[in-house]
Amino acid sequence: MYDILIVGGGPAGLTAAIYALRAGRSALVIEKNGFGGQIAFSPKVENIPGTRTISGAEFADKLTDHAMDLGAEVELETVTAVEKSGDIFTVTTEEGGSYNAKAVILAVGVKHRTLGLPGEEELIGNGISFCAVCDGAFYTGQDVAMIGGGNSALQEALLLAEVCNHVTIVQNLAFLTGEKKLADALAEKDNVSILYSTVVSEYLTQDGALTGLKLHNDATGQESEIAVNGTFLAVGLMPENDAFAHLASLNAWGYFDSDESCTTATAGLFVAGDCRSKYIRQVVTAAGDGAIAAMAACKYLDR
Repeated sequence: MYDILIVGGGPAGLTAAIYALRAGRSALVIEKNGFGGQIAFSPKVENIPGTRTISGAEFADKLTDHAMDLGAEVELETVTAVEKSGDIFTVTTEEGGSYNAKAVILAVGVKHRTLGLPGEEELIGNGISFCAVCDGAFYTGQDVAMIGGGNSALQEALLLAEVCNHVTIVQNLAFLTGEKKLADALAEKDNVSILYSTVVSEYLTQDGALTGLKLHNDATGQESEIAVNGTFLAVGLMPENDAFAHLASLNAWGYFDSDESCTTATAGLFVAGDCRSKYIRQVVTAAGDGAIAAMAACKYLDR
């Protein structure tokens, strides 16, 4: 029996473990992929207060070590269900594990939508990125592509245009879906071009590194290729919260419908990080959620 069981080993989940353990509580963190979350894929992180620069992998290792040094137990398993009976939660996993806890924090994060093309997973972190704030500086003076035409894509394209030689926006529709003011700002950039009704059909590589994109115009049927050093995907995020919807309500986009308190309608169940409805999804906001959720869980246990 654990005091607090945390589902998800990213910055939110591991921070929650650190705060729970410092409060004298036992904590188990269950992570399905790799500890550290999505930030582990970033070659360089420069937006963590007090740390000028660090690789995502190193940060993930340090965060995991911090939690484990304090006594956190960890399991690499995929949680499939969380149920509550009386005051006790039972968490079961795909691997057959079953764990009991007095409180649960769901810090399951989100995953970026990808294009599903061959070789895509291998190129993530080696030519394919999701965050211009995190990785844009690596392509200073180079040519990049931004896939997507919504607000996130346009905002990121504006950031890239400040440092890159040229930014090509590839939009599958005949129009941009982002705000007009963002589109107008991009139209003023001499180093930004937009390809409408166009999709990426293939990643072009050499020696395992991205060198370009093969494109298909859905309106004309024309095939073309462009040379790029990097590609940024902004085609949406995917929360994976459905398995817990009976305990914590979801909003229209599938995120946990919880405010900054990180509480839910189920007593003893808390949510933290990118899986929660919020305005900014960054490592610092995830860590903040983790601290808040852990303190709320401790307060619940002290009731």
